[in-house]
Amino acid sequence: MGVFKNEAFAGHEQVVFCHDATSGLKAIIAVHSTALGPAAGGCRMWSYASDDEALRDALRLSKGMSYKNAMAGLDLGGGKAVIIGDAKKDKSEALFRAFGRFVEGLSGKYITAEDVGISVSDMEIVARETAHVGGLNTGKAASGDPSPFTARGTYNGIVAAVRHRLARENLKGLRVAVQGLGHVGWHLCEELHAAGAKLIVADINDAVVQKAVATFGASAVSCDEILFYNVDVLAPCALGAVLNEQTIPRIKAPIVAGAANNQLASATDGHLLRLQKILYAPDYVINAGGIINVAGEIGGRYDRASVERKVANIHDVLLDIFKRADHEGRSTSDVADSMAQEKILQAQQLHGNDMQIGKTAKNVA
Repeated sequence: MGVFKNEAFAGHEQVVFCHDATSGLKAIIAVHSTALGPAAGGCRMWSYASDDEALRDALRLSKGMSYKNAMAGLDLGGGKAVIIGDAKKDKSEALFRAFGRFVEGLSGKYITAEDVGISVSDMEIVARETAHVGGLNTGKAASGDPSPFTARGTYNGIVAAVRHRLARENLKGLRVAVQGLGHVGWHLCEELHAAGAKLIVADINDAVVQKAVATFGASAVSCDEILFYNVDVLAPCALGAVLNEQTIPRIKAPIVAGAANNQLASATDGHLLRLQKILYAPDYVINAGGIINVAGEIGGRYDRASVERKVANIHDVLLDIFKRADHEGRSTSDVADSMAQEKILQAQQLHGNDMQIGKTAKNVA
């Protein structure tokens, strides 16, 4: 498994391969950057086809968290963890406690939380071995499942995209296709339904699809079909890489704005979306609500009103990106990447100056 030559390596600070023979844990913790603060990002459990696939996912997700936290204005760097296994069959207390010990071994450099395949109760077990966990139901500053905040931020981003692209101030009557009805996708449907949007949904779990039909009056389509449905907004809320050179030319929606991580299969796909005149809300900007909420727990003082203000600000951040992209003739993904990189670079330079000042002072003393 080549780490440094991996196309997704992107200058990561640290990559930890975790194995516990007793519990069967096989996990990867990727720390992309700690320039802005400790690396924060959720833990995903997935049945990866290979170790290389798991590594690539961890690296891509970790870099995305650096950019996400920077664009959200958080004093956090970017990290991510993946556990290789079937979330429906392979979970155990021993496995999550073993994972917790590996997190603890990083001494606060990485803070974990829920992601795909992981629940709040799973993280409660992890927390028995380490304090470096967010998104819990219990504890001094616990705020519970961050999924509703991710969904609320995504909803705010959709409103911004509709305002910019369609010149509409509300979502009433607009057709929105939601791909993926997990925790975030379901909460997003609740928000969209309350705003009067007409929902088209797809998920690999037929039971939750039928529940959405009954609850929201949604129309059900296949997972393969939903990306290419004739709608006003396409909201990918499942796994990543759904936007690529094969799918983008077939997308009919003028807006792509969803909660899934790493929606672009490659960096060039953002440019392809622009050429297709599709407004893309960069995923790590629009889906930052969850990590904003988790960040609110760090330090032991949770202020819900402050969290809600930051989640609401996702709307304005995206509008700024959209306007800059139009003005500069660039893709929204390129603009967002540049803004995030600038924030991280400034922090690195500041830390470097601080280290030099400290060294000089010591020498003088």
